[in-house]
Amino acid sequence: MNDLINKWYKNHALLYKVLLFLTTTFLIVYLFPKSGKFRYDFDKGKPWQSESLLAPFDFAIQKSSEEIQQERIEASNKSAVYFDIDTSVKTAVLKAYSEKFKTSFADSIVNRNRGLFAVGKSTIEDIYQFGVLDEDYEYLGDKTVILLDAQRQYAETQFSNLTKLDGFRGVLESNLSGSGLKQFDATFISIFFDIVKPNLRLNSSFTEQALEERLESISTVRGSIEKGTLIISKGEIVEGEKYDELRSLESEYESQVWNESNYNLIVFAYALLVALALLMLLLFLRKYRIEVFLDNTKVTFIFFNILLMILLTTLIINYNSQYVYVVPLCILPLVLKAFFDARLGLFAHVLTVLLLGFIVSNSYEYMFLQIIAGIVTILTVSELYKRANLFISVGQITLIYIIAYFAFYVIHEGNITNLDPRTFGLFVLCGLATLFVQPLIYIYEKLFGLVSDVSLLELSDTNTKLLKELSNKAPGTFHHSLNVANLAEASANEIGANAMLIRVGALYHDIGKMKNPTYFTENQATGINPHDELSSRESAKIIIDHVLDGIEIAKKNNLPDRVIDFIRTHHGTSMVYYFYRKEKDINDDAKEDDFRYPGPQPFSKETAILMMCDSVEAASKSLKEPTTTKIDKFVESIISKQMEDGQFLNANITFKEIQSIKKVLKTKLANIFHLRIEYPE
Repeated sequence: MNDLINKWYKNHALLYKVLLFLTTTFLIVYLFPKSGKFRYDFDKGKPWQSESLLAPFDFAIQKSSEEIQQERIEASNKSAVYFDIDTSVKTAVLKAYSEKFKTSFADSIVNRNRGLFAVGKSTIEDIYQFGVLDEDYEYLGDKTVILLDAQRQYAETQFSNLTKLDGFRGVLESNLSGSGLKQFDATFISIFFDIVKPNLRLNSSFTEQALEERLESISTVRGSIEKGTLIISKGEIVEGEKYDELRSLESEYESQVWNESNYNLIVFAYALLVALALLMLLLFLRKYRIEVFLDNTKVTFIFFNILLMILLTTLIINYNSQYVYVVPLCILPLVLKAFFDARLGLFAHVLTVLLLGFIVSNSYEYMFLQIIAGIVTILTVSELYKRANLFISVGQITLIYIIAYFAFYVIHEGNITNLDPRTFGLFVLCGLATLFVQPLIYIYEKLFGLVSDVSLLELSDTNTKLLKELSNKAPGTFHHSLNVANLAEASANEIGANAMLIRVGALYHDIGKMKNPTYFTENQATGINPHDELSSRESAKIIIDHVLDGIEIAKKNNLPDRVIDFIRTHHGTSMVYYFYRKEKDINDDAKEDDFRYPGPQPFSKETAILMMCDSVEAASKSLKEPTTTKIDKFVESIISKQMEDGQFLNANITFKEIQSIKKVLKTKLANIFHLRIEYPE
């Protein structure tokens, strides 16, 4: 049992990576749409690029949205409108007319004119033959109307036969004119305005029900294709009926919800592809970024960002796929470049885009645009801590999006007539969202304990609390650190190393000397050397302990591990040679290990550069009457000794790069020790 526990403990980092790998794979597959995906890309009016396609199963040819919309309009026009009719209104109106007629035509001669009374009565019969509407309705004249009475008996007519509330006027004037009684128009119109009442009211319930029944009866398909039928041949133009059949087949694939029979198989297939992509990322880290691979926090950070981009894209697609380009996918390479390097950022970005190709429409177009944008991001963004650089880069990314999308649109459509400028607005929004990378980097620094160039810039400020304390307690060491920082930064720029990181590392590499500043020659302003009262072993221990003291001080002040690495390695496993020789003179049994720094040796270009610059700058103080020749031999001697000791075996630095660093150091020291001419007093 103990052996099993020990084995688990020894391999806990690897087990964590396996668990992280499986969890990320599961979450990505879970986010993927639960439907099939058509394997072919096609565009209307373009040749079919794939092999001849046979129907894989029976499917119906779906009508286009325009066809269905047209049929819905026709069905709506043909659907009947239902009105409730009140038959008692007509009787009441006739009675009111008889009474009103007597009072309006009091003259006995006119009153007894049977023809005059009959015209009014005939008009009432005409307007109430089908009914009078209670309000104006916007229906066409040939619209079918069903009239329902109280017993739900119905009569059918057309809407043009119904009379509007003030429509009696035309009928009345026509009847009076035909009877030669036009002189009575005003009186009759006054009577009818008082007595005519509506007897038709729209029955909304029956009308809507009838419309719904008609709309539901509309078929969304027309015809069908049997399995094995040739749909389209290679090189054939995708248009007309061929286009409708391909679109129907694509819709059939995408609408197929995973059922019990194929669910597990499809999930397994998706999981294989996702796992393969994530495995490539892990293999890349293990081969080319071993320091990242060994740090589980950094691996978690990379996987988290990939998952976050996939989650955001999935949410946008589920909401409205037209907004897919609003997702600021270029934040991913920006963030990874800020914390790691450009190559890792681009590699992770490409893998993420490939995974997103499963869930976006027009996957080739989408992947092309996003990969090009990612490349531009990597190539243009440098020194992210400079705000202007980020704005310039975002502008370039947005421009690339617009140009590439425009080119694809012209290729697909052959013209720009229907180009929607709002799509370009989506790219602008994407660019603006990319600016969020600055606060996001700050959040990530706090959550994952990482350090970016922005933090390094803050740490390089000599007014920080720790550096001010160093300048007060050990002014000579502070001045030495500034000189080393300048030499190291120039050397890093020469070979393409991280100049900002190495400058910060140089400024803090000797902070351990604050504990016993007077035991280091650069701080002995009085000329008194406290080592004179100590043995060689004790003196060597104090000198060596400044590394451990520096690590302790750095951790108390929450300096990043990347900076602490410079404190650990700036002396490597070298020896305090002066005190060793002094001890050797009095004790032949003196052991070299008692006078060596604990290490580790430098394990990167940056830490190796600092070791060279620190040794050269410190030893340069012993040069007397320096000349170019002396400086050249001096630099060669110190760095060659470090190489002979194997101090750079773990650092990924080449002989050519070391030669370039030597050249920089020789030039810089020659400038530092350049003698001025003596001016007359």
